[in-house]
Amino acid sequence: MSHEQALGRVMVLMGGWSAERDVSLDSGAAVHEALVSQGIDAIAVDLDRAGARELGQRIAAERIDRVFIALHGRGGEDGQVQALLELAEVPYTGSGMAASAIGMDKVMCKRIWRGAGLATPDFAVVDDLEAARAAADRLGWPVIIKPTADGSSVGVSKVDDPAGVEAAFVDAAAHGEVMVEQFVAGGEYTVAILGERSLPAIRIEASAEHAFYDYQAKYEAEDTGYRIPCGLSSDEEARMAETARAAFRLIGARGWGRVDFMRDAEGRHWLIEVNTVPGMTSHSLVPMAARAVGTDFPGLCRAILEQTLVSSAGTRAGGETGDGAD
Repeated sequence: MSHEQALGRVMVLMGGWSAERDVSLDSGAAVHEALVSQGIDAIAVDLDRAGARELGQRIAAERIDRVFIALHGRGGEDGQVQALLELAEVPYTGSGMAASAIGMDKVMCKRIWRGAGLATPDFAVVDDLEAARAAADRLGWPVIIKPTADGSSVGVSKVDDPAGVEAAFVDAAAHGEVMVEQFVAGGEYTVAILGERSLPAIRIEASAEHAFYDYQAKYEAEDTGYRIPCGLSSDEEARMAETARAAFRLIGARGWGRVDFMRDAEGRHWLIEVNTVPGMTSHSLVPMAARAVGTDFPGLCRAILEQTLVSSAGTRAGGETGDGAD
């Protein structure tokens, strides 16, 4: 049997109903094209809520052997689709249901990391505008105001003074629960995880038009800088990579993902968030890091998909062991 036959028929899930739908459509289309280019029998599915309710039946009807999840944000990256795929008993890429739910919850991640002694900026979850103002005063200006879920910097604002709190709170609240986070000035870095290893760190340099690496800097701007090598010493990059792997493992994540950092003026690394289904677009960071070690985009997609072959050897479809052990 060829390797392509062993992988069988693959469903690439994309779209979804989160605020990151457009990014997901780009990711899914790129992944589907990459898999097909390698002779893999893959179909692309733009999943909506109605389609999610019938996902198990469709997987059975179309004789799907495994699923590549290219859904970002709520519904697709927070454990909901992973739960449906567990019920359908079909292997899928990335983290399992529980780790996906934790990874989407920025507050839960911070509490877990703090409990393990890893550095992450101080924060407060706020219910209303007055609480947001009080939290910002306590944390010190500037602050970041953002939803506790969602990704791609949707609903995220850097606020320099009290005058900006109301607009930032309203923007974040449109996407659910809101947190106010201490702003860490310094360099922004990200470390991709692929299997048990970390890929080279990337330093991200948003242009002066952006207060931080926001949605436009991520997906639309052509002047955002990405530095590989990242400019850190080999020892410091190794420490950042070790922290990234630890942060990933602590929430139970498996397979592939990305961990984001800020590095302050004293050289301390602050964990910002983890992405259990990072973007796979032409601007995306995991493909950039993979290219730096000689893995092109089709090869990266295949490597992620091949992780699902392990699931037949005693682990659950998403890679979590049955007792939740590491």
